[in-house]
Amino acid sequence: MAKLAIIAALLVALVAVASAYTTTITTTIMEEEEDNTRGGSSQQQRCREQFRHQQLRHCQMYLRQGSPYEEVVMNPQQQQHRRQCCQQLENIDRECRCESIRRMVRQQQQKGQMGGQQMQQMAQRAMNLPRMCNMEPQQCQIRAVFF
Repeated sequence: MAKLAIIAALLVALVAVASAYTTTITTTIMEEEEDNTRGGSSQQQRCREQFRHQQLRHCQMYLRQGSPYEEVVMNPQQQQHRRQCCQQLENIDRECRCESIRRMVRQQQQKGQMGGQQMQQMAQRAMNLPRMCNMEPQQCQIRAVFF
């Protein structure tokens, strides 16, 4: 009887400890990209202004709705967001495109609405937005660390 009481007490203690560790926290950290261009602050200011003006909302929608097979199967809404995303990117100077795309990804990260894996997939697709739109540069570097 004493052994049964000890086993029951250990079982209760084990359940209490296990339930205390049920929360999982996911943190996403995007590293800032260095400005590799000359003219630093005036160009940065111009890029910030262009981003504020465009916001790349259609690019955000396109990336959030994206799938691994996005080039093969796209519904009409995805096609529309893709076209309008390309138009928005076209309105941003070549020198500012990648910075604007990085800002857009950081903005999505800061909203905290996507999990680490979703953010990683979004960042991967975002890197190739200029290529998808047949623009230069063909690819943007987005360094991201996901925990």
